[in-house]
Parts: sequence; structure tokens; C-alpha cells
Amino acid sequence: MVATFCCLAMYAQRGYMPFNDDEGPAIAPKDASEKTEWAFARLMYPSGRFFGQAGYWTIDAPKAERQFVQGVRRLTRIHTRSKEEFVSLESDEIFKWPWIYAVEPGHWLLSDEDCKKLRDYLLRGGFLMTDDFHGTDEWEVFMASMSKVFPDKPVVEIDSSDAIFHVLYDLDDRVQVPGIVNYPFHQTYEKDGRVPHWRAIYDDRGRIMVAICFNPG
Repeated sequence: MVATFCCLAMYAQRGYMPFNDDEGPAIAPKDASEKTEWAFARLMYPSGRFFGQAGYWTIDAPKAERQFVQGVRRLTRIHTRSKEEFVSLESDEIFKWPWIYAVEPGHWLLSDEDCKKLRDYLLRGGFLMTDDFHGTDEWEVFMASMSKVFPDKPVVEIDSSDAIFHVLYDLDDRVQVPGIVNYPFHQTYEKDGRVPHWRAIYDDRGRIMVAICFNPG
């Protein structure tokens, strides 16, 4: 069954065309090919399908990226590319992108080779942010792969004093923001994920390699 899901997901990735909600294929910005200091790179990974569409890694793409980079452009001096990048673990392309985002990793099914490649990427200095997964079952799926990436490193809660919470603003509160899936049920959490967590895996020098937003809302 796992092998079947992986094959379906990788097939979907090859033919995936990013859509802008219900408006059809997303149109590339005029400056999409501009060489910049930073770009939003999203990780493609094998999983089951999301409501008959492509894999879970495609959720909210590319709208989420393009809205996020506008905020980076407005709030920082980082020269940011307007167009997203989709990156797979099947090749060495990932090593070109120092910052990688994985959505819904509570559904990923990383192979042993995927885990090996991701570990190598992170130990070389790469950074992975995971987001938008909820509850006990999805945490277990996430850790089934992550524990193969780093069987020797713990996942820990990020302390409020960590510099990651004090770059632009002092983020001392943990706020669970409800998503559209919660409407109109008047609750902030999904499944049994009542408590939001900001967790991490650190390298031997105390640098965050994997930032984990779990039960974010």
C-alpha cells in the first residue's frame, strides 16, 4: 500500500501544474526569472492524494508562496524572488536551495533514500520548515520519516528566548490561528491538536536545522 501511494504521488508531481484557487493555472510574474538573494522553495514529497488532486505537498501552492514573499519584500531588505520553486529529493537540486518549506508533513512517506538525502542537505547547512499538520496520528507519520533522517537527534520545544522568535518582532505568545477548515465550528484546532507547538531539531552547534510548526491552527 505504501509503495502504491508513493508511486501515485511521484506521478502526480511530474505533471503538477500550480493553480491559483479556481482561476486556472497560475501566471508567472513578469520578474519570475530574476536572480535574487532568496527564493521560497517548497519540498515535493511522496504521499497519498489530497481529495483526488495532486499530493499533499501541493496544498495552497503557489498562492501561499507568492503572498509570503510579498511580506518578506515589504518587511525586510532581503532581495526576494517573486516566483516559487518546487524541489524534489530525487535529485541533487535541493542543494541549490538553502531554505525549504514542507506543508502537511503529517502525510509524507519518505523513502530511505529520501531520508538520507534530506539528512545530508540539513547537515550541509540547509534549513527545513515544516507546517500545517495536526494531531497525534499526523505527528506519528511525520516522526516515522523524521526519525530516519535524524535517529540521533531529539525533537525539542523551542524556548521563548531563542533568537528565531526575536528577529523582527518579539514573539513571546503561542497563538493558534484557525484555518478555513475550522469554519463555522468556532474552534482553533484540528483533530486532537488542541495545543500548538513550535519545535525544532538543532545541530551540534545549536543551530536550528528543522523548524516544526505543529498544531498551528
